[in-house]
Amino acid sequence: MCGIVGYIGKRDVAPLLLEGLQRLEYRGYDSAGIVITSPKASGLKMVKAKGRVRDLEARVPKRFTGTTGIAHTRWATHGAPSDINSHPHLDPENKVAVVHNGIVDNASELRAKLEADGVVFASETDTEVITHLIARSQATTLEEKVREALKVIDGTYGIAVMHADFSDRIVVARNGSPVVLGIGEKEMFVASDVAALIAHTRQVVTLDDGEMATLKADDFRTYTTSGASTTATPETVEWEAASYDMGGHDTYMHKEISEQPDAVDRVLRGRIDDRFSTVHLGGLNLDAREARTIRRIKILGCGTSYHAGLIGAGLIESMARIPADAEPASEFRYRNPVVDPDTLYIAVSQSGETYDVLAAVQELKRKGARVLGVVNVVGSAIAREADGGVYVHAGPEVCVVSTKCFTNTVVAFALLALHLGRIRDLSVTDGKRIIEGLRKLPEQISEILKSEDEIKKLAAEYAGAQSMMFIGRVRGYPVALEASLKLKEISYIHAEAYPASELKHGPLALIEPALPTVAIVPDDDLLEKNRAALEEIKARSGRILAVAHQPQEKADHTIVVPKNEDELDPILMGIPLQLLAYHTALAMGRDIDKPRNLAKSVTVE
Repeated sequence: MCGIVGYIGKRDVAPLLLEGLQRLEYRGYDSAGIVITSPKASGLKMVKAKGRVRDLEARVPKRFTGTTGIAHTRWATHGAPSDINSHPHLDPENKVAVVHNGIVDNASELRAKLEADGVVFASETDTEVITHLIARSQATTLEEKVREALKVIDGTYGIAVMHADFSDRIVVARNGSPVVLGIGEKEMFVASDVAALIAHTRQVVTLDDGEMATLKADDFRTYTTSGASTTATPETVEWEAASYDMGGHDTYMHKEISEQPDAVDRVLRGRIDDRFSTVHLGGLNLDAREARTIRRIKILGCGTSYHAGLIGAGLIESMARIPADAEPASEFRYRNPVVDPDTLYIAVSQSGETYDVLAAVQELKRKGARVLGVVNVVGSAIAREADGGVYVHAGPEVCVVSTKCFTNTVVAFALLALHLGRIRDLSVTDGKRIIEGLRKLPEQISEILKSEDEIKKLAAEYAGAQSMMFIGRVRGYPVALEASLKLKEISYIHAEAYPASELKHGPLALIEPALPTVAIVPDDDLLEKNRAALEEIKARSGRILAVAHQPQEKADHTIVVPKNEDELDPILMGIPLQLLAYHTALAMGRDIDKPRNLAKSVTVE
């Protein structure tokens, strides 16, 4: 959550920082601020505002110039959204400025000690504690001042610090919250997300936890929080600035839904091995002998990634015949789980920085577990912590809610399941069958997208609902969960998902004409069971929208999707429900790309 942007060089800094903040708006925020200086300036100049980046920009004076600065978009944790609680935070002498992503767990204790020493706090935030600690340090360098402050802080942070007495540098540090350096020609950038840097440089360095950096206009150096030097080699970002543009669409969500045929083609490209009816996944770092020793697979993710993991677990069980299940990482890490040496753990995260997932990975590694990552961002924290993994190659996803990354993640799980299955007991014939199905996916997704006008009309009809129910059996249930989440995230309509088999065990009491049900009805061995559930709903005057491979007699409306292999059908059945959520929210006038109270990359608990 939140966003950090910083720059030091020779260009006018304010426009660069504001542009960077605009590129980070998708992460979710409620206020924004900017502080600047230059070697010739007498101090720090700051502007902050509750609201959007455009509100901040409107407050920036015309003569607000400098060559060094840091800026921030805040998502409230400690203290309500307000001008005062916005970052950056300055000390009373206006010498130290700090922007911070994360949470200081011992902020209350540190605040009480500082107040006992006479410090007066201007805000309710935990971040202001960091500012005062740095300002009160007697160390002679900015690096030492920051290091001393971090020694007494418990919690997560990605911080950037400026000091009026050290105007030739920005000092940054990371522990659990992303910090990325951008390397330019006689200029340096820093951000919490590469999206803020990509318009100016594609050479980046991603800090590790416990690592700091000093940025000067013509140089940078990295070191640990204990002062030991580290080696940082810049990497080239594969994405380009145009990837973050809206590309003629009205919203990023619509753009990203429409990009799914190309995105799926990317995750498949170069990985299919027709000779042996399998796939190449070189990044797994798991040879065939090791793969055969796996007795169980546990998949960990949050939100949409968890739902992708549920589908992934089903794919692995059906193709590789390895017991597999998925669990929210946020629950797993707190229940003192039994870590089995014969279990392979898979961490799923679009950003690769999701804090709950990252913390689960770190706990698993501490206990000696083998962990693979399924992520979209190369070089992200989970990718670096894991023993190996699969990149999903969805490309940048800017809308807060995930669409193409979800789809690509499920396809990546299908590749992994096929790979493991062919090592174990999946026949050549079944391997060829799955590969043929995978190759059909991009064209079939394009076919579904052509039915958008029909789905838009259905969305207008269901947009008046106060609540909706989503149901599916076995492979269809995770699709129902994800579709329910999409609808509630961007339309704010209350929605719940249940296994279709569970209707008679309680949820059937809710059925009435005012509660529409969206039913996932694939043409597989459970077709008649699913039709029986539709009968139950119809007998109680419930309205039904079915997603199926053929029109359903008991449904009021059916969205027909093309048939693939049974194992791969969930990938296709989720696509029209993304469009349904999108057009429902559009009909209701919602802010689709930035839904209330949500953030793209959840890097705090």
